[in-house]
Amino acid sequence: MIPPKPASRPDRVSLWRYLKLFRADILSAQPARLYRAWMAEFRTPFFRSYLCNDPALIDLVLKERPEDFPKSDRVREGLAPLLGRSVFVTNGTEWRHQRRIIDPAFERGRLHDTFPAMREAAVAARDRLRARAGEIVEIEAEASHAAADVIFRTLFSIPIEHEIATDVFAQFRAHQKAQPLLNLAAFLPLPRFFPRLHRRRTLATARSIRALITRLTEARMAAIRGGTAPDDLATKIMTTHDPETGRPFDTAEMVDQVAIFFLAGHETSASALAWTLYLLAAFPEVQDRVAEEVASIPDNVGFSDISRLSFTRDVFREALRLYPPVPMMVRQNLRPETLRGRDVAPAAQIVLSPWHVHRHERIWDRPDAFDPDRWQSEEGRRAARAAYLPFSAGPRVCPGAGFAMVEGPLLLAILIRDLHFATVAGHDPVPEAHLTVRSRSGIRLLVTPRDATSQLVSGLKQS
Repeated sequence: MIPPKPASRPDRVSLWRYLKLFRADILSAQPARLYRAWMAEFRTPFFRSYLCNDPALIDLVLKERPEDFPKSDRVREGLAPLLGRSVFVTNGTEWRHQRRIIDPAFERGRLHDTFPAMREAAVAARDRLRARAGEIVEIEAEASHAAADVIFRTLFSIPIEHEIATDVFAQFRAHQKAQPLLNLAAFLPLPRFFPRLHRRRTLATARSIRALITRLTEARMAAIRGGTAPDDLATKIMTTHDPETGRPFDTAEMVDQVAIFFLAGHETSASALAWTLYLLAAFPEVQDRVAEEVASIPDNVGFSDISRLSFTRDVFREALRLYPPVPMMVRQNLRPETLRGRDVAPAAQIVLSPWHVHRHERIWDRPDAFDPDRWQSEEGRRAARAAYLPFSAGPRVCPGAGFAMVEGPLLLAILIRDLHFATVAGHDPVPEAHLTVRSRSGIRLLVTPRDATSQLVSGLKQS
């Protein structure tokens, strides 16, 4: 069985058709040849874009000369109402200042300190799903709930049930429904006469989310001044001074950063968890191997125990390969370039696509297959070194990458230890992407208690 993959468009379509496809789904708007191409050029009367799958070009853009390939200003188009000037959209001096303050909060020592809060969120997710045992569950919604709970507990020491946390979660879901977080004008450098107006509902939900985050941030600032703040990620970030300038974040800057922490830590984590659970449901033999590995872990599993869950971690890695939460990244070149013999003028769009690189037919063995064991083979490791970037790479690698690689296996361990997930006939998910890779109509799985499932299977074998 090959996991679901979106259909590709024909090689040649009109610009109008391409823009229409792109607006509906980034992935199915691309031709199948991109799964073999090292580089592709897209020409229109208005812009040039270059999709780069060649690992050497990816290294050039992300690792060797990242300052010459900053994030495109257009990326802010769809995100600015919510994210302001967060670390996700800034460049240069401003971005470096932000990373010097943020990075220490996600060092391994701090992950150890935040692990108990992460574990509490995982147990709460298990309890919510266990209460629905025997039901067909829309798992993307549950994954979103779990990921949001992790963020609120680790960032502000409050569970998702907290009044403000609940409001932020609800408003964020409304924001997503009002408009994709990355709109067409954000991704494609269309001429200025194309409309770029945000929908009124999008602006309203963004204002609501930022107002709620401002309340949390101001309350934490007051607690820090009063000496009563908990030792969580928010306190760590808000009390860190830039070692070069001596300046910390003010409240407005912190609101921008919390907005991206919630987006990156909630939306991307939810996508990764939902697709991993789907893959485990679709491949029950793999799910059984995970269940065997995690069978003995207790609810109070320790931070050091996660490193021993090697197969569970490989399953999560493989899910991130097949369904990278952020399918494409956009940069622009500041000076004339020659890429694979092609002259590239300044300000062109340089598109890096984890989706295509992770499934590239010249790099990966059986690129569309779900095979967690590839991560223990030399061929799989070689491919990963060249072409695996679910968290980007280089100086702009996601600061929460280590956080995510603890959070994902932990949630899987707690859920799979006690619950069994099965696919539902007639409800095969179809991947599509705007900002993150989700299913077009959700992911529906049958959830049952693992002990009850085991007894049922045993009874069937005996009969």
